Amino acid sequence: MGNYEYDDERRGAPPMHSEKIVSDRKIFFLDLKENDRGRFIKITEDVRGRRDTIMLPMEVAEEFLEALQRCVEVDHEAGGGAAAQE
Repeated sequence: MGNYEYDDERRGAPPMHSEKIVSDRKIFFLDLKENDRGRFIKITEDVRGRRDTIMLPMEVAEEFLEALQRCVEVDHEAGGGAAAQE
């Protein structure tokens, strides 16, 4: 078992909200968190135990979401996406 006190200190306060997305070999974690600089979304990709993380400040979250939506729309127009897989 891990040292939970150490983990809490290392990771900071618990998230205000969390989401988990599972896809094939990957798991994505989205955690809404807050620190002394403001709120942010911590996005973590776990691939077979290897993790990569980015911190997305809430100030740019809407712009990030809009850009992501444009990528999804272009993918759908190109015949990709979930609809094409069904």
